[in-house]
Amino acid sequence: MLLYEDAISGDELFSDAFPVKEVDNIVYEVDCRTITISADNVDIGANPSAEEAEESLEEGAKTVIDVVHAFRLQQTSFDKKSFLSYLKGYMKTVKTKLAETNPDRVEAFEKGAQTYAKKIVANFKDFDFYIGEGMNPDGMVALLNYREDGVTPYFTFWKDGLKETKQ
Repeated sequence: MLLYEDAISGDELFSDAFPVKEVDNIVYEVDCRTITISADNVDIGANPSAEEAEESLEEGAKTVIDVVHAFRLQQTSFDKKSFLSYLKGYMKTVKTKLAETNPDRVEAFEKGAQTYAKKIVANFKDFDFYIGEGMNPDGMVALLNYREDGVTPYFTFWKDGLKETKQ
């Protein structure tokens, strides 16, 4: 299994146990599911029977996104101006790190990141923002959005801001 960590903070963000798709050679999209957890039962996303579906949530149970729960991601918030300020600093940090570790990738990262950042800004209101468990403000902010069906959640992670480790 591959584990993906934030290259800056070291926080674990996701693994290849979840469906991962590379987009535009700049980000990974990780498909998620909404699951129900309680003190003594975890719904792993299987379809409930009609009878179970009618039951309300047990006391103390809550609905969460599986990647958020598994990797203890913490929700945060931004307005557009503060996000752009964060993103500028984050991109500079990633570029510096790339220059040290993979200089051939810097130009492709700059072009791809700039193009993809425009897509994010254009759809800013559609995203929820999450950071790693350590809550490092310099680390990666993962972007949560929903597919066209409006039900299926997915995360977007910057490819060059990640470090892969085998488990």
